Amino acid sequence: VGNSSVLICALKLNTTMVTWKISPKTGGSCTLGYRADQNKTDRTNCSDSVNWKFRPDQDPALEIQQVGIVHEGNYTCEVVATEGNFHRTYHLTVLVPPRLTLHCDDHGNPVCEAEAGKPPAQISWDLESNSSPREEVHDDGTVTVVSTFTAHGTNVTNTICIVSHPAGNQSKSIAC
Repeated sequence: VGNSSVLICALKLNTTMVTWKISPKTGGSCTLGYRADQNKTDRTNCSDSVNWKFRPDQDPALEIQQVGIVHEGNYTCEVVATEGNFHRTYHLTVLVPPRLTLHCDDHGNPVCEAEAGKPPAQISWDLESNSSPREEVHDDGTVTVVSTFTAHGTNVTNTICIVSHPAGNQSKSIAC
């Protein structure tokens, strides 16, 4: 999320037409087209963040600027050339790294939160705990995972929360 993404599409000799068909998971579809005989580009229902990376007659790559969850979906490039028709489909999945917070609850137990991640983060502790994480799903598709550390009858002065996520791992320590 937030980065730029480039999807490549192979340019063939004697290309007559290139079309990007974009079908997001949510919202309406969008199309970018290029006709070589008229040296003309066309766009239908595409946001300004989705466009050709370069000139489509030289490189028909697609660029998505400031990638967000709304960009998730299927992206298909169709090239029509004298050698035939060529298709390439991408399925874009957006990763959102969670925000890690760690605090002590009213009973002196460490509480670890991996806020608004996609997919949901995994929370573990450096010491053995019988905590069971709970998840809260948000309207934008992100998930907050909360885990409260509960020790097995031992007096713990310092513990570390470990958050594992495909966008990167994080850890924090706290003494409650």
